[in-house]
Amino acid sequence: MLMMTSAKIVVAGGFGVGKTTAVGAISEIPAIRTESWMTAAAAQIDRLDPGIDKVTTTVAMDFGRVTIDDTLVLYLFGTPGQPRFWPMWDDLVRGAVGALVLVDTNNLANSFAAVNYFEHDADVPWIVVVNLFHGVATHELSEVREALALPAHVPLIAADVRDARKVARALLAVVDHAAKQAIG
Repeated sequence: MLMMTSAKIVVAGGFGVGKTTAVGAISEIPAIRTESWMTAAAAQIDRLDPGIDKVTTTVAMDFGRVTIDDTLVLYLFGTPGQPRFWPMWDDLVRGAVGALVLVDTNNLANSFAAVNYFEHDADVPWIVVVNLFHGVATHELSEVREALALPAHVPLIAADVRDARKVARALLAVVDHAAKQAIG
């Protein structure tokens, strides 16, 4: 008889990198979203690049669930990306087996805080996923690794997080990386 195991995975990253989209794309249940409308009052705080049509923002977390197979269920916790909500990250990361850190190469500066957090302040294995907005890679992964100063042991992959299959591969990469870290 096979035992069912569950694992908590955190989906983290800067403001507007696709965390809510990733959780929603893969979740087998309707994703729980704690979103609020973006207002003119927050325009100076939550800055978006021109042409971005984002109208809501996560204010607490996103939550989803995906059954990988008969033995593994992943519970996904998406972090809010704005700096004013970063204190919540410690609570969201507690108990996680790993983290998927999303980055947007069109706004790489938005990614440094998340990379720094997982490199220095969190004690979970993590990988970095370049979100391929519109399915297009704007930079080589080696360039992204260098720009983010990622340690060699941190896996770096690319995925269009609107595609559930690509998100599944990224989540499996997190699980695989976490298992290798636990073994060795």
